[in-house]
Amino acid sequence: MSAAKVVFNKVNKILEWFLIIIFSLLVLDVLFQVFSRYILGSSFTWTEEFARFSLIWMTILGAAYLNAKREHLSMDFLYQKLSDSNKIKASILIEILIFLFALIVMVIGGLNLVYTTLHLEQLSGTLRIPLGYIYAIMPFSGLLIMCFSVYHISNIYSNKTNQ
Repeated sequence: MSAAKVVFNKVNKILEWFLIIIFSLLVLDVLFQVFSRYILGSSFTWTEEFARFSLIWMTILGAAYLNAKREHLSMDFLYQKLSDSNKIKASILIEILIFLFALIVMVIGGLNLVYTTLHLEQLSGTLRIPLGYIYAIMPFSGLLIMCFSVYHISNIYSNKTNQ
């Protein structure tokens, strides 16, 4: 097994466990909110904000995870009609477009958002966490998606040369 494959699998496993932890915390948070509201008769304001931030992180990291597994939503009607050589070209083009999207929107745009919110010292309403820390998941996930796209392109080329 190549070193790239080992690193790829290890990163995916870490990402998978991190997503499981975030989801578990989200479920516990919502259950606690329901319990406190209906059993204790008093709700805590921080639970709603924590749930929102957990959902943001889980969604954006989940997108990176699905990209790694190549299980993201796609419509492959036209792709299935292509010849094998054109499927390889289309796959490479798709990975390049995903790479560029992640670079421009998620990494560059995300870093700009993080910088702006940290510079303006914006804090979340209840938890008083700097919003830049919450938004930092965007460029991080973008970097992961870019790495996964490079990995997928290298796999396409190596499978092409092995045929």
